[in-house]
Amino acid sequence: MIAFSTCWNSQKHSDGLAMVEEIVELGFDTIEISHGLKVSLLPGIIRAFEEKVIKVSGVHNFCPSPVEVLIDAPDCYEFTSHRQRERKRAIDLTLATIRTAQRFNAKYIVMHLGSIPMKRISPKLEKLASNHEKESKVYDKLKAKLIKKRQKIAPLYMERAISALDEILSEASKNNINLGVESRSAYEDLPNEDELISLMEHYKDTPIIGYWHDFGHVHRKHNLGLLDHEEWLSQMKPYIKGCHLHDVKWPHRDHQVPFKGDINYSKLLNHIPNDIPIVWELSHRRTKVEILESLSEWNSVFDNNVQ
Repeated sequence: MIAFSTCWNSQKHSDGLAMVEEIVELGFDTIEISHGLKVSLLPGIIRAFEEKVIKVSGVHNFCPSPVEVLIDAPDCYEFTSHRQRERKRAIDLTLATIRTAQRFNAKYIVMHLGSIPMKRISPKLEKLASNHEKESKVYDKLKAKLIKKRQKIAPLYMERAISALDEILSEASKNNINLGVESRSAYEDLPNEDELISLMEHYKDTPIIGYWHDFGHVHRKHNLGLLDHEEWLSQMKPYIKGCHLHDVKWPHRDHQVPFKGDINYSKLLNHIPNDIPIVWELSHRRTKVEILESLSEWNSVFDNNVQ
């Protein structure tokens, strides 16, 4: 199932119905309601849903956006925060997101679990890669420092993330809503790949918890030599609940339309189950012409219409 994220156009609309109609005009009949959505857009989306203008595959945490946060900031509150009140706020907002998903008969929410409070090294690696210095000693030294530092301090923050998931599980299970733990683009974010595998094993008897594969995020790590995209996807196939689809221009310019970057979809989609949502998650900078051209090529290559 192909869907389209509202992150592309939600910020420019004041009416949710008009936002939905713009997406429908592109040729999509299903949306994922993204983070950063203003509460004022919900009545129009509800109308579009009730009038069967659009279907809703899922919702991205936090949705709607917390009223006290004036920008699109999905990581404004983290399960990993040192501040207990912020961790509680993140949990409360997630429970509200589950209620939003239930309102639209959505089947999942996409979740960020948090981050490791450390000096960010990933942007420095991306800058070096952009300058053709990926094979340099400076790059190797920085990469090793990133991995070593993170491994040392990560366990506490994983414990906090698991504790938060445990609090959310009952409400999600009651409403039969999957929790998709998303792959992140920065190595300082949580969980990393080893932690994701550990997390899936920890919740192996909890079928509503699974993995949300973000093509662009994972490919940014692939470009930095932190993983192999195809090997990782093959390993995680049993746990995948859905995907965010967007392309990457070397090494880290993501949220491009498919076929305008470096990702080989024909190879990678062999590792994606057939019955899961694939959500186009594009930057607001992408034009309608770009999207329509990419969608036409997608349907031609994969011989499946978005409908």
